[in-house]
Amino acid sequence: MNIIASAVLLTVGDPAASSRFFTSHLGFREVLATEGVIHLARDDAATDLVVLESGPEAHPGPRKPDEQAGTVVSFTVTDLAAEYERLRREGALITVPLRQEPWGEWVLRLTDPNGVVIQMVEWVPPAGA
Repeated sequence: MNIIASAVLLTVGDPAASSRFFTSHLGFREVLATEGVIHLARDDAATDLVVLESGPEAHPGPRKPDEQAGTVVSFTVTDLAAEYERLRREGALITVPLRQEPWGEWVLRLTDPNGVVIQMVEWVPPAGA
């Protein structure tokens, strides 16, 4: 097997609101927009995102459409401190402010209008590592 692309599918109540969030704050662009589905991509190594309108078709199996899966979309980035300041200025909903974890990782979390949690991290090796 050779994986040639990847995407994360997010089921939300308002795909257009999530698309606006990812395009305005995180540099994604719409590749395809049709009724109930928006495909987002970037030109770098980021995973594509497909935002689907929640409903029975988006949830095969026994799950109910209104159940949250607790998904976190995580991106490893460069210069996270500058991104944090930019996102603050833009008014993005920052739910976990920039902080450094004991193992050396810098992290912050955002939440989009549909409740999708986006984690941004930058690895900084601890002193002496």
